[in-house]
Amino acid sequence: MNSQTTVVAHPREKTLAQKITDDNLNKKIPLSQKIAYGFGDFGNGFMFDLGQAYLTKFWIDAAGIGAGAVAGIFGFTKIFDAFMDPVAGSFIDNRKKIGKHGKFRPVMMISAVLLGLMTVVTFTMPNLSPTGKIVYAYVAYMIWGAIYSFTNDPYGSLASVMSRNVQDRSFLATSRQVGSVGAQFLTGIAFIPLMEMFGGHNERHGFLIAASIFAIAGVLMFLVCFLGTRENVKVHRDTNAKKEGFKDYLKVVFTNGPLFAVILMTIFTISAMNTNNQMMVFFAQYNLGNIGLQPIVNGIMMGTSIIGVFMIPSLTKRFGKKKTAMWSFVVGAGANILNFILPTNVITFIILVTIGYTALAIPNGITWAFVSDVIDYGEWHTGMRKEAITYAAFNFSRKLAQSLAALVSAGVLALTGYVANAHQTKGTLMGIKGAMTIYPGICLLIAAVVIGLLYKLTDDRYEKIATDLDQGKWEKGTIGDKDVKD
Repeated sequence: MNSQTTVVAHPREKTLAQKITDDNLNKKIPLSQKIAYGFGDFGNGFMFDLGQAYLTKFWIDAAGIGAGAVAGIFGFTKIFDAFMDPVAGSFIDNRKKIGKHGKFRPVMMISAVLLGLMTVVTFTMPNLSPTGKIVYAYVAYMIWGAIYSFTNDPYGSLASVMSRNVQDRSFLATSRQVGSVGAQFLTGIAFIPLMEMFGGHNERHGFLIAASIFAIAGVLMFLVCFLGTRENVKVHRDTNAKKEGFKDYLKVVFTNGPLFAVILMTIFTISAMNTNNQMMVFFAQYNLGNIGLQPIVNGIMMGTSIIGVFMIPSLTKRFGKKKTAMWSFVVGAGANILNFILPTNVITFIILVTIGYTALAIPNGITWAFVSDVIDYGEWHTGMRKEAITYAAFNFSRKLAQSLAALVSAGVLALTGYVANAHQTKGTLMGIKGAMTIYPGICLLIAAVVIGLLYKLTDDRYEKIATDLDQGKWEKGTIGDKDVKD
């Protein structure tokens, strides 16, 4: 009788580098940090969304600046803001003395306080000549935009050093988008009632008080984010490296294919969302015939989109980030285009604008996870980790999109003969409806094509890149080698 010997295979002992890798990829950060991160965009939205949704109306109706001049103000200042992002990113990335609060959180918090002050200033209009009002608006909004870059760039970069776990990043993206849409929800339903309550017959005064309330709340929300988050990822930084110049910025940005796809997608998605938000108050007042419907429509539309955003983790876990984003764009485009084709009716308008906005809010939330992933890809591909510069390049596209949305919104009003607080012509009403519906619909179709064809950084590929980075490796060597920037 032959005896059989059972051989027990012992698993190979993991290396220290692999243990660190597994720890970073599998260990999740505390839930409290992920929730606190979302408060940053909650506070950001209280200040940012006011400008996107109500500054056009404040300047035209309350301050008495012409619609064409307002289009020029937004167009120029947003381009200026876009070029401020690389400046802010370079400043942050070149910081060497990093204290106990980390690289990004202190800059974010200090800038948030200044942003709150400038938000109030932008909704202030002294008694000046017509030219003086235009100059004041230009200067105030340019300063606001510069400070916004120093607030938003470190906030956006923070997520990339909080966790490399894929599910954590989806949760952080969800948390941020919930904060963003939550701010849109509150500003959308509360700003006009507050403005009317405090303003009475003095519309300027009402705008100022309402803006001040939201600015204070915004700074407090950033404080929650600052106190509740941590920079957990141990990044392999070359502390002896010299300050990078414009050549290194170009290398980081223009060799990052996934970043280019996200930038191109964002130009269309953010211009679609901002145009929707800017035109809503005009559409409610003139096309629906009752400005009081504005907070109601916004409440339904943005409240539903918050529910949609909560679905991001389960959707991305099942279908992946790319497919979820792409098909959401298709649904949103269909709803917006149908809303343009159908005759204006309160019920059908609310249903379709809600579907379209919710379908856009989901991929907009996923975008924040995309950004964290492309930051890591850029380090892996070039050997240089430049969170703020990479985020600044992404934010550049958001500023271009905001400028485009402002040009579309104010431009349509100017071209179709809009007259403040008066009966509007059929041409003006059609222009408002087109900017509100067909423009976002076309933008979302283009965004679906961009993300479907150009974005190649799948979740599986990202995990392999993250493994290399945790082991101190980049595509062609070890991070910190002399050949990093060759």
